Amino acid sequence: MSSDSILTLPPPPADARLAYGTDPNQFGELRLPKDKGPFPVVMNIHGGFWRSQYDLAHAGHLCAALTAKGAATWNVEYRRVGNPGGGWPGTFEDIGSACRFIPQIAKKYNLDATRTVVMGHSAGGQLALCLAGHEPSIKRAISLAGVVDLQQAWEQHLSNNAVVELLGGKPSDVPEHYHEADPMRLTVKATQWLIHGSADDVVPASFSRSYAEQKKSRGEDVHYLEISTAGHFDLIDPRSGAWPKVESTVLHLLGA
Repeated sequence: MSSDSILTLPPPPADARLAYGTDPNQFGELRLPKDKGPFPVVMNIHGGFWRSQYDLAHAGHLCAALTAKGAATWNVEYRRVGNPGGGWPGTFEDIGSACRFIPQIAKKYNLDATRTVVMGHSAGGQLALCLAGHEPSIKRAISLAGVVDLQQAWEQHLSNNAVVELLGGKPSDVPEHYHEADPMRLTVKATQWLIHGSADDVVPASFSRSYAEQKKSRGEDVHYLEISTAGHFDLIDPRSGAWPKVESTVLHLLGA
């Protein structure tokens, strides 16, 4: 079975759907382990090249799998290109708001907000590392098959120039947006793990490989794991052969 089937498979239900803002897209799904806690938290940011036709539903599978291993998961929705207020900076502002919402609900849901990992897949990987670059409170971030170099995304015209839609223009048109949004250009003080599949035909593994090399040379705490034969969606499919490596990385960073 191809892992892109995860995109259409109905996910297990969440324990709570909570609004972190007033827009219909400013909400998240919380899943809680069965034991007593307090629980470490994985904030998950779904991909879809920042476009509104892709939502958070497919990421419910990986969130449920991590919750079964003892982590609370906060699967966030956000305004995307095609939604009112989506694009730059609204999309990124939502990610920041969703992150700051975790301490606000920590007591009610028995969360240990000090043990939070921010993780994103594909375009969500860009948002996760960008958030870590702007929010000093974030200590651990994971990018799964991330679009972590927006200049390269433009040069390779990924997904019909999706980055131009997000940022409102080419690098020569809105250079300030690329400086603000591109994880490659930001200083990230968090511990970063980048995981990518060698067989990814959506976002080339060279994005993460080159990012890790360049950021290590700048003294950042970056780790890179390339999974041979894994494709783009294998990294978010708990049924895949790649998933145990993703899961163990998350649990390692949570201190589980």
